[in-house]
Amino acid sequence: MKICGNSSHDEVAVIMTSLNLELYRKMVLIRKTEEAICRHYSEDEMKTPVHLSLGEEAIAAGVIHALAPEDQFFGTYRSHGIYLARTGETDKFFAELYGKATGLLKGKAGSMHLSAPEYGLMGTSAIVSGIIPVAVGAAYAAKVSGGGRIVAAFFGDGATEEGVFWESINAACLMRLPVLFVCEDNELAVFTKKAQRRGYDSLPAILEHLRCAVLTDSTTDVERIYYRTLEAIEAIKSKQQPCFLNLSYYRYLEHVGVCEDFHCGYRSKGEFEDWFKVDPLKIQREKLLKMGCSQEELQKLEDAIDRQIARSIELAGQAPFADDGELRRQVYA
Repeated sequence: MKICGNSSHDEVAVIMTSLNLELYRKMVLIRKTEEAICRHYSEDEMKTPVHLSLGEEAIAAGVIHALAPEDQFFGTYRSHGIYLARTGETDKFFAELYGKATGLLKGKAGSMHLSAPEYGLMGTSAIVSGIIPVAVGAAYAAKVSGGGRIVAAFFGDGATEEGVFWESINAACLMRLPVLFVCEDNELAVFTKKAQRRGYDSLPAILEHLRCAVLTDSTTDVERIYYRTLEAIEAIKSKQQPCFLNLSYYRYLEHVGVCEDFHCGYRSKGEFEDWFKVDPLKIQREKLLKMGCSQEELQKLEDAIDRQIARSIELAGQAPFADDGELRRQVYA
C-alpha cells in the first residue's frame, strides 16, 4: 500500500498515516458502493431488497480492521459494510445483488444473507437478532478448539430487545466465551425510538452488572473506533470474558430502500444535518490532509474505487443467471 506524506516523517508518523489511509479506503469503498446502489436500484435489475448503511461506515471499517484474519464475524441484513471492509472486492458482491451466477452465493443470498467463510464472514441474517446465538455458538467452538480466535456479532440496538439477546449474552458470560457483541446503535428499531421501546434508560448500565466488559462510544472517528475495538479485544483476551461494544451512528436513509424519509415524521432533517457535520468520511479526509496527504493522492484513491465499482456493475449486468439446479446446491436442511 502506498503511504502518502513526506518521506522525512518518523516511523510512527508513517505507520499512523498508513493506518488512517487504509481506514479511509475501506470507508470510501463502502460509501461509494452504496451510493452506486442508490443510483442503479430504480433500474429494477437488482434482484434483492437492500438495507443501506450510509452514515455507519466508521463502525464497519474500524471494527473489522481491528479483527485478526483468523477471527470470525456475523452480521445483520444491513451488512454490506462489514463484507466490503474485510474483502475489498465488489465483483462478486454486485453480481450477488443482481442475482447472477457469478455472485458471491450465485444469486441465492442477495443483499441480506451474505456469507464468505474464507474471509471470516460466517453469515448475515434478515432475522432480527438471529445471528447473535449463532455467534455465541461459534465463540464456544473457538474456545474449545483453542487458538485465541475472537467471534464478533454485529447487530442493531433494536435486536437487544429480543429475548435471545439476553439469553445469548448471559450464556456467553457464564461460559466466559471470546465473543465481541457490537451494537450498531442508531437509536431506532426501524422507525421507533428508544424512549418508545424501553422501560429503562441505559442498556450499557444494565450490562455492567454482568460478567462482561462494557465499552461505549458515540464517535464517528474511524480511528477512534479502531482503537476502542482493540481495547475490547484486549479485555476479552485478558479477562477471559465477552465484551459488549456500543457504538452510536446515524442512519442517513430510510430503513429499507435508497431514499430519505424525513417527511414521515419520526425524525427530522435537522437530526441528519447535525450528524452530517461529523460525517465519518469528512472527518477522516480532513485528518489525512492534516497528516500530510495531498488532495491529489486522496482523489486518486477515490477515483480508483469509482472505476472498480463501475466495472463491477458492468460485469454483473453482463453475467448470466444461474441454472435452475442451483436452487438445490449448497443448501442444507
